Amino acid sequence: MADANLKSVDKIEILTLQDNYIEMTATDNSAVVTRAIPLKDGYFRQSVLSEHGFSAVVKTGGNGKTKTLLFDFGFSEGGAAYNAEILGADLGQVEAVVLSHGHNDHTGGFDKLTEMLGKRNIPFVVHPTVFRQPRYLKVPVRDMKILFSPLEREQIAAAGLKLIESSSPLTLLDDTVLFLGEIPHKTDFEKGFPIAHYQEDGQEKWDPIEDDTSVVMNLRDKGLVVLSGCAHAGIVNTVNYAREVTGIDKVHAVMGGFHLSGILFEGIIGRTVAELKKINPDYIIPCHCTGRKAIMEFEKAMPGKFILNMSGTKMSFTA
Repeated sequence: MADANLKSVDKIEILTLQDNYIEMTATDNSAVVTRAIPLKDGYFRQSVLSEHGFSAVVKTGGNGKTKTLLFDFGFSEGGAAYNAEILGADLGQVEAVVLSHGHNDHTGGFDKLTEMLGKRNIPFVVHPTVFRQPRYLKVPVRDMKILFSPLEREQIAAAGLKLIESSSPLTLLDDTVLFLGEIPHKTDFEKGFPIAHYQEDGQEKWDPIEDDTSVVMNLRDKGLVVLSGCAHAGIVNTVNYAREVTGIDKVHAVMGGFHLSGILFEGIIGRTVAELKKINPDYIIPCHCTGRKAIMEFEKAMPGKFILNMSGTKMSFTA
């Protein structure tokens, strides 16, 4: 395929505004990892917040220019915005926004974070099915449904963002970031979220969550950095599609939610770990919905490549 003209960059920084874990006493800072130590007046008076959600600020550097992207909004109304403030993240530098998919753990902080962006008519890139509704999880307990409340086009317009809907790969920020678009399901074991459904014309249908996507960067001479939201299409499908679209086989880092948590997905943890070992990224950084069991398996199988992510952590990848 190789039709995405993704430029190489000299530096990629990913600052996590929200993830499921925080450990204020972590002491594993390195050239790649910078942990948050949000002191106030010399005291530990505040902590970065962790929630079941994801949000990150992505920066690319090259040719003397730095480009900045906001990826997802986290779960609660104010969690990611609170972290952005105490971490000193200047969202006024953001030049584009990407939403991985339309579930609440990635859209919940939309209003607060977009307030911090200011109304600057910057691009907001989504897959068209982000606006599908009603969407819900059909839990096999007392016929319970857990509803998702997707973003509305009017809400996006009110935030001063320039809505761009695309199911195809799309480069952003002077071609330094790739919005991956709709990800084909090709592996025989990544079958999607079986309890996800939606209503269309009065009929209930299984939701393949076509809006699920990732962003991809190309670190000069080192390969791709793939950042997923939940990887509902499967993290192996996602990484392989990024390689196909860009024509770049080498993968430097795979980071984000891999959606391997809970009994519906624990059966494919072993296969997922094995396939990612074959891809052989320099770093594997499972976040958010990957789940404790899967995270432990990645650490066990790829100890020299594994990094535990946290709310407030900054990853720095340099050429």
